[in-house]
Formats: sequence, structure tokens, C-alpha cells
Amino acid sequence: MPAKSLITLLTDFGTTDAFVASMKGVILKINPRATIIDITHEIPPHGIRHAAFVLNSAYRYFPKDTIHVVVVDPGVGGSRKPLLIVHPRAFFIGPDNGVFSYVYKEKAKLKVYRLDTPRYQLKKYSPTFDGRDLFAPVAAWLSKRTAPVKLGQQVKGYVAFPIPEPRQLKDHSLQGQVIHTDRFGNLITNITSEELRPWLSFRKTAAIKIKGQAIKGLKQFYSQASPRELCALINSDGHLEIFYNQANAQSVLNTKNDEPVIIS
Repeated sequence: MPAKSLITLLTDFGTTDAFVASMKGVILKINPRATIIDITHEIPPHGIRHAAFVLNSAYRYFPKDTIHVVVVDPGVGGSRKPLLIVHPRAFFIGPDNGVFSYVYKEKAKLKVYRLDTPRYQLKKYSPTFDGRDLFAPVAAWLSKRTAPVKLGQQVKGYVAFPIPEPRQLKDHSLQGQVIHTDRFGNLITNITSEELRPWLSFRKTAAIKIKGQAIKGLKQFYSQASPRELCALINSDGHLEIFYNQANAQSVLNTKNDEPVIIS
């Protein structure tokens, strides 16, 4: 099997239309030996930040040199650039709209290319569907060991949204915020286990506050909490997560993404 033949797809297309299937068809016509993995196609429509978070959670668990295609692209056909990002561990293909912000934040040694070589896109190109006509064929050609320099011109600038960092307040408490809500309504924050360590050392118990509600200490897993008890834990990605056991924390607390969370 050729190197770099594993391709993932992450979109907001859903599965009721032919969008995803047509992308897979394009890839397999160019490289029938490619393996295609769906990360998800249930990103909320135009949910760039949601897609960026999901990509960051998923991509590091794939083998080296996996090609990740992300199509959450409300600016398709406009002035935003179509990009290929060469990362030490992976390749990323998609629009220059911030969807790769977490990848950029790693400060890894990257090369970024603007995809502008007609030879590697479909001949019948539609400006409304770069996922099928540009990103899918580029991924397929890349999986056949086509050199990135043949696919486009290297560029320096790219779009990234700011990813908030927790900050220490004057009273020495730590303020973070909710950055993602999963399908269970669990609230994932930008506070990591590393940042929580001072509050958990020397047998201290962290006090967590959100929307006027107080949580004392952390659970190790969800079922340690009583049904409909508001609790927190360190999730599988190493982030502080606030949850209700067998209930939806976002709905109960009526939170939004950027809701403040205080650790004291």
C-alpha cells in the first residue's frame, strides 16, 4: 500500500445528501487503495470553532502522515484560501478560515501551501463545492506521494482565531472558560490537568464555580456522581469537564461557549 494512504474526512455536511459520498468517490477514483475514515459529518452548519476542537481532539490518535480533510467552509468560492498544511505528524487540507487554529497553536514546524494547481483538481470545477472538486482530489494525489510543492505555492500567512488561555485573578483563583460542549451536554473547559495541579496538591480540594453553582472536588469517572448531580472531572483529553450524571449540563445551566469557570 502506498505511503500516506490514510485519509480522514471531517465536515458539516451531515449524511442525508450526496456530499460526503461524492468526495469519497473522487478520492477512490484517483487512489483506489486509499483508506477513508470519517471523523464526523455532524459538525453544526458553519461551525468552524466546533470543527477545530474536534479535529484537535481526534487527529493525534491517527498514524503518522495521515491526511486530514476538513470541509467546514461558509466562505467557499470567496476570497479565503484553500490550504495544505504539512505538519511533522500529519497533513491537513481545508479552507483558510480558522479551522486549523489548534494545529497552528502547537507551534510545530509547519509548511503551508495555497492549493492553486489546476492539474490536481477536477476538470469540471464548481466554486460551490471545493470539498469534492479541490480538497478531495488533492488528498488523493497526496496519498499517492505527490509532493506538496506540486500542489500549490508556499505561503506565510493564515487565519487563526484566538484560543483563550486560563488566567490567574488577583485573589489567586484561576479563571477559565467553556470552549466546547459535546453531544451529551458536557462542558469542556480550557483548564487542563496541568493547570489544576496547584489546586489539587497537598490534599487540597478544588472549588469550581460556574453560573453561580459550586462544585467541590473532582470525580474520576461519570458514574461516581449521583444521578443529576453537578460534578467535574478531568476528561480523556486532559481538560476539566463539567457534567451532570445522566443529564445535559448545557441545558440545565443554560451555558454558552465562553462561559466563565472559576477555580479557587
